[in-house]
Amino acid sequence: MGVRPPQQDGSNADHIEFGIAALEPHLDDRIDYPATDDEVVRAIGDVKVPYDASGGTVALSEILDRAPARRYESRRDLLDTLHPVFEEYRASASNSIVGRLRGLLPF
Repeated sequence: MGVRPPQQDGSNADHIEFGIAALEPHLDDRIDYPATDDEVVRAIGDVKVPYDASGGTVALSEILDRAPARRYESRRDLLDTLHPVFEEYRASASNSIVGRLRGLLPF
């Protein structure tokens, strides 16, 4: 997923990536599929992945722990499995008091 950054942002970025869109660039050719959770983390590291446009991040290992699968047949299978987990994080963050305050602020 991605959203446009605030207008007052001075960067030239067209959008802010989060969820599987932010994870995808890390999933390079170092992963041999089929792969397990541990093999994915070993191959790319326990990267922090943004799960919302407000800058909330979560470790890849934590997302994988919450996923219903432990083995992925392909890159697409991994991303399809993790998408609902990222959505749960995004929804829970937007429902929290901190998430609501972040939504009110212009940055």
